[in-house]
Amino acid sequence: MSIPANLKYTKDHEWVSLEGNVATVGITHFAQKELGDIVYVEVETLDQTLEKDEVFGTVEAVKTVSDLFLPLSGEIIAFNDALESSPESVNSDPYGAGWMIKIKVSNLAEVEQLLSSEAYKELIGA
Repeated sequence: MSIPANLKYTKDHEWVSLEGNVATVGITHFAQKELGDIVYVEVETLDQTLEKDEVFGTVEAVKTVSDLFLPLSGEIIAFNDALESSPESVNSDPYGAGWMIKIKVSNLAEVEQLLSSEAYKELIGA
């Protein structure tokens, strides 16, 4: 199972890539595998400022709908529009084309609360 070492992770199975104060967020390979075939990604929080752990959207798979939780406080500055026509990118490339949002992080200290790849592997038993 793919768990890139250069990313940070949450207990809710989101991944985070940080460049300066902008974080790119998606769901992990483990999460997409558990959900199954993803048919829709909804993010209605674009341009909103949310706190860490608030729901920023939902991901809909064939059999279930799951909330997406913000891993870091900040303003949601971008949504991956390609997911509107190709939500299956989350399944086929969760750490690349399947990214979901970009956040302008308001509290960089929260990054320290995220999991390393090793800690995430322990969490999921990989």
